[in-house]
Amino acid sequence: MQTLVLGATGFIGGHIARAALDAGWAVRGLRRSPNSTGHLGDAPVEWVNGDLHDPASLKEAMRGIDIVFHAAAYYPEGGNPRKVPKQVAFAEREIQHVLTAAKEASIRRFIYTSTLSTIGQPPPNENGLADERDVYQPGALPESGYYEAKIVMENAVLEAVRHGLDAVVLNPTAVFGPDDIHLTMGRLLIMVARGQARAWLPGEINVVDVRDIAQAHIIATEKGRRGERYILGGHNYTVKEALTEAARAAGVKPPRFEIPLGLIKASIFLSDIIPAFPLPSNHLRALPLWQGYHIDKAQKELGLSPRPFRETVQDALDWFSEEGLL
Repeated sequence: MQTLVLGATGFIGGHIARAALDAGWAVRGLRRSPNSTGHLGDAPVEWVNGDLHDPASLKEAMRGIDIVFHAAAYYPEGGNPRKVPKQVAFAEREIQHVLTAAKEASIRRFIYTSTLSTIGQPPPNENGLADERDVYQPGALPESGYYEAKIVMENAVLEAVRHGLDAVVLNPTAVFGPDDIHLTMGRLLIMVARGQARAWLPGEINVVDVRDIAQAHIIATEKGRRGERYILGGHNYTVKEALTEAARAAGVKPPRFEIPLGLIKASIFLSDIIPAFPLPSNHLRALPLWQGYHIDKAQKELGLSPRPFRETVQDALDWFSEEGLL
């Protein structure tokens, strides 16, 4: 099996590449920076230089490829609402470059790594967890470039399916684990281990191990149904419960108080009017949308079997320690 991993130098993409190698497949990785190997080190990956906005490099990267794993979709930075239209337009151009290249290369299967933000909230009368039938509606959070761009890209993939592309959409929740070289979620675990996470946010989240995510990607190449979405999640917690579990694994005291929602809203307001005010408001402004998820579909069809969160945290902390980050 000849595979291409877009995003192989990243956290999730690197684990997908490693899982594909473990399956005995040939792996090619696209990278923007020459000599970058992410956390894969000297693993036998065929590296090619290129960019998702360079059609020629995408065409070359997909030459002779059977399966494309796209785990490098645009991640809008910051939370300035005024930038949202440009971020959405950038995201749309990027995904169209990738989809066009996949079509021209006659890719057998396209596995798209989306996100939890494209899963909407369930109808209020159902009183349940969100599942794949729930879809984020564009414009529901117009001030978030992340939410608006991610749904545009996912919809573009699903539209391509209607025009002949064999694609599967995978929606990881909050991903933790070892080899988090960009400190995607690892920064939070490091804060917990250092005793710096003294408070929690109101809300509910779902946490999952990156290795379980990667394995589900491999299985999706054969068992994922064309045009379907699969939530790749693990365990539903309140934010307080998740931080407490992480603190116990690190052997430190858990956070002691909740940050009031009013204070969070005031901070977001300040970040909107003061550009230099540092705040990851892209996700904080979406706090009312944070929720738990059903993972039954991925469990039944992709064999998803989430390991305990305590194990995930411990393995991640061990890796951070080995890397001198703790």
